[in-house]
This record gives sequence, C-alpha cells and structure tokens, in this order.
Amino acid sequence: MIRTIFTLAYLLLLALFASLHAQELWTLDKCINYAHDNNIQIKQSTLNTQYQLNMLKEKKNSRLPNLNGQVSENLNFGRSLTYENTYQNVNSSQTDFGLGTQLTVFQGMQINNAVKKTEFDLKASFEDLAKAKDDLSLNIASTFLEILFAKELVKVSEDQILITNQQLKQSQEKVNAGSLASGALLEIEAQAAREELNIVDAKNQLQLAKLKLAQMLELVFTDKFDVEIPILPEVGAQSSVTNSQDVYLTALKQRPEIRGAEYRYQSTEMQLKMAEGVFYPTISFYANYYNNYNNKYKDITGTSISFGDQLSNNQRKGLGLQMNIPIFNRFFTKLQVDNAKIQMLNTQLDLEGTKKVLRQEIETAQTTAITSFNRFKSTEKAVSSMQEAFRYSEEKFNVGMVNAVDYNLAKTNLLKASSDLLRAKYEFIFRSKILDFYRGIPITL
Repeated sequence: MIRTIFTLAYLLLLALFASLHAQELWTLDKCINYAHDNNIQIKQSTLNTQYQLNMLKEKKNSRLPNLNGQVSENLNFGRSLTYENTYQNVNSSQTDFGLGTQLTVFQGMQINNAVKKTEFDLKASFEDLAKAKDDLSLNIASTFLEILFAKELVKVSEDQILITNQQLKQSQEKVNAGSLASGALLEIEAQAAREELNIVDAKNQLQLAKLKLAQMLELVFTDKFDVEIPILPEVGAQSSVTNSQDVYLTALKQRPEIRGAEYRYQSTEMQLKMAEGVFYPTISFYANYYNNYNNKYKDITGTSISFGDQLSNNQRKGLGLQMNIPIFNRFFTKLQVDNAKIQMLNTQLDLEGTKKVLRQEIETAQTTAITSFNRFKSTEKAVSSMQEAFRYSEEKFNVGMVNAVDYNLAKTNLLKASSDLLRAKYEFIFRSKILDFYRGIPITL
C-alpha cells in the first residue's frame, strides 16, 4: 500500500513538472540572452577574440630575451685532441653543453608596431563579436514579432469563423423555415470553408515562425515551444519616427561595425610602419656560456682530471652586440611597403563602404517605418469604415435585403483590411525598434 502511494506521488510530481515545463514561455529578452550563450556563430566569434588575445601576448613577449640550452655527447675514435692541445690515438667520449640568450635591442620599431597592430586586431575582433550579437538580436526580434503577428492573424481568422458559423446556423434555420433560399445557405457554407482554410494557413504560418525562432536558438523544436505575448507599444497619432540623419550621426560613434572597420584601418597603418621598419638596421645583444667534459683528459702527470676540475677549467663565457644592416634584398622590402599601402587603402574603402551600408540601412528603416505608419493610419480608418459597413450588411442580410454574395464580400473585405492593419502595425514597430537600436537603445518589447 505504501509503495503504491509513493508511486502515485512520484507520478503526480512528474506530471506537475511536465506541466510547468510545458507552460514555460519565451520572452524576447530570454530568447536573445539564450541565443547569445548558445549560438554557434557567437561562439566562433568569441574564440576568435581569444585567438587575437593570444596573438597580442605573443607579440608582447617578443620583447623578452630568449634562452636556449644545448647538450651533446660525442664519441671520438683515432687521433683526437688531448688536454695538452696535442693529438694522440685515443678513444674518448666528450660531453658538451652550453646556454645562449639573445635580446633584440632595436629593430626599426617593428616589435612595438606589431604590438600596436595586434591590439587593434583584438579590438576589431571584440567589435565583430558585438556586431554578430547585434545581428542575431535583430533577427530574433524580427522573428519574435513575426510570431506575434501570426498569433493575431489566427485570432482574427478565428473570430471571423465564429461569426460565419453563427450566420450559418441562422441561415440553416431560415432555410428550414422556408424564408431563405438554399442557394444563400450554400454561399455561407462556402464562405465558412474558405475561412477554415484561412485559419489553417494562419496556423501554418505561426508554426513556421516558431520553428524559425527555435532554430535560431539552437533548440529542438516541439509543439510546446511558444513565446510570451508582451504589451506592445501603442501605434497612434502621437507616434513619430526619428530623423535618419540624427540616427546615422549617433550610430557612427557607437556601432560596432564602424568601430571594427576603424580598428582594422589603424591596424593596417601599423602594418605599414612594420614594413618600413625593415629598412632600418637591427641591433641585438647576445650572451653565451659553454663547457665540456672528456673522460680521457689527463694532466701533465698523467692523472685523469676530475669532472669538477674540468667544469672549472673548460668553461667559456661571452657576450656582445650584433648589428645587421640591410643593403639589398632584391627589392623585397620595398614591395612589402607598397603592399602595406595598398592594404591600408583597401581597409579605408572598407570603412567608407561600411558607413555607406549603415546609412542605407538606417534610411531604409526610416522610410519603411514612415510608410508603415501611414499605411497603418489609412488602414485603421478603412477597418473602422468596413466594420460599420459589415455590421450594416449583416443587418440587411438578416432581413433579406442583400444576398449572401454581397454579405460575404463585405466580410472578406473586413478580414483583408484587418490583416493589412496588423501587418502595418508590426512593420512599424519593428522598423522603429531598428532605429532605436542604431541609436544604442536595446531591443525590448
């Protein structure tokens, strides 16, 4: 009995957990944050920043001296050099070891310029990461609004079929009573079938939008996946669109694609200075230590010299400065400088092109927002008029003053106008959010 109770309790808790899990809805903020943490492209951009950070460390470490050790074991047979600097026929083994270090003192500022170049590359990679996140956020917001639009479209279609079903019931009663021709009933039934198809299409559109969002989030899509319906901003006569030039001037100062292009241009400037630095001499400091041990070394008395004495007597130390002066390298350096100048001009064009694309995107968003707002206002008036026209047509149809064809036409016109109103509303909201986003305002609903 107790075991049965525990089993039932476990199943009840499991069902409760599944129910709570099924009721979990995705907000826009949750979608964006989750995508930033799990999207593959974002992860790749993050890895690229880590790579550039390691490259910066590598360039900075090139300022340090190196230190290398070497050990060798040699077996000698036949005539060999002895400790007294004479040759004898003797077989011996000799161990050589040493340490060496080198430090670049001057290299035409190539190291410092390489560090600065890599710093700009690192900053550009961070901006690329921010741009990838921004693009993903915009795409998610667009799909999220697409889902909300599809939901409202489904609701409008369902409201229409409810009215049609009610009218179909009344028409059936009139036909049964002999006060309405059966042809009118057939027209209403055909209208109901068309509206049922509209509902199916609207629901399919909703499912496809949900699937698209789930794929953006790297989720396995299920029927339980859904979004939370937020309180959307009202679109009314007081709504306005920010001037595109003001948005553009603000975006130039803070958009990651602009800053990234500027950093890449500055990186090529450092690349040019690095190429020019090859024309200068290179000054290096070096130091070394050498020692060896031979198992057949003997002193003048014929006594074998110990390992410690040999280390003390055989050691050799040295240090110095070395200058390498480039004289002629088959014009390689000159061509490298010319190529660096070309690359710098290319990145300058990239920067100008990025600014141009940004301006076009802002102008497109502003123009679309204005046209959507104007379409919304005109469609809102049309919907109000068509609602009244449909109400009047419905009253006349109920008393037999208009036929079913005219009634269905009024109803279809109202449905189309309502759909156009929703489309204009969501288009205006999205384009307005894009303009705010370019001004540095996060996308929220």
